[in-house]
Amino acid sequence: MRLRRSAKSGTTMAMTDKAAGFTDIRRGDWIDRFAPPALKPYLRLARLDRSIGTWLLLFPCWWGLALASPGWPDPALLLAFAVGALVMRGAGCTFNDIVDRDFDAQVERTRARPLPSGAVSLQGARIFLALQLAIGLAILLAFNRFTIALGIASLALVFTYPFMKRITWWPQAFLGLTFNWGALMGWSAATGGIGAPALLLYAGAVAWTVGYDTIYAHQDKEDDALIGVRSTARLFGESSRRWIALFYALALLGFGAAGAAAGLAWPYWIALAAAGLQLAWQVRGLNIHDPADCLMRFRSNRWIGWILFAGIVAAQLLRA
Repeated sequence: MRLRRSAKSGTTMAMTDKAAGFTDIRRGDWIDRFAPPALKPYLRLARLDRSIGTWLLLFPCWWGLALASPGWPDPALLLAFAVGALVMRGAGCTFNDIVDRDFDAQVERTRARPLPSGAVSLQGARIFLALQLAIGLAILLAFNRFTIALGIASLALVFTYPFMKRITWWPQAFLGLTFNWGALMGWSAATGGIGAPALLLYAGAVAWTVGYDTIYAHQDKEDDALIGVRSTARLFGESSRRWIALFYALALLGFGAAGAAAGLAWPYWIALAAAGLQLAWQVRGLNIHDPADCLMRFRSNRWIGWILFAGIVAAQLLRA
């Protein structure tokens, strides 16, 4: 996924940004202020300056774990998933930038990224990717055998996703399959297997990702059209709000079915209703021609993560 910051009003201003040499590298952030110079490009390569991707990768893990845990989820497992999400999100971004380096060099806002700008060499990026994968493997080995197997299987999705934008109009669906694999791993970490609630949760989360990443992709649709990158934003076009609403409805249906299958108590259903209102807010006010609005609504999905996690835990505590 790519994050884009733009002017606050409409397509015309977004084009002005581009003409002015706009970049998605933020200056003056914590990396610029505190990181050693040699590490700065690698921290940006792993997107450690942008937390939203890590949260969106982490929450399905926590949902699955909480759904399978009577009472409060194991703090050690919560921490292991948090560190794992941070590391594997960085690995995924590194691999994505290796694959997309030629595309990124053609787009004004991504030319300053570490690989196309030359701040990190291709060999350096590959070594950095290997290091992150090694750390991820070390974390994975702390889980039970079935979860380890699931984690290894997820690499097939991680390493094929960056190519999907070249061959299908539905790369957002493949991102959903990849980013939400943690729902299965969270459940298996607590149970040693896979159950119907986990599969239903996974299905709902995939639909959720198609919705929010379609919003996200509208930031880049003009550049994507120029360089031949496909997305559901380009596919749906002016009908995007209806399609996003459909996928968000499917997400709520999947989340509800998962809660019912797990026998969750009333706090979860209140949380699900709150999540539904937040998703409705995203769709109702969405301006697909305003990149800043798309980015803001995309980032707001962090609230969905917290709302559902709190609802699952509260329901489990009530039942315990």
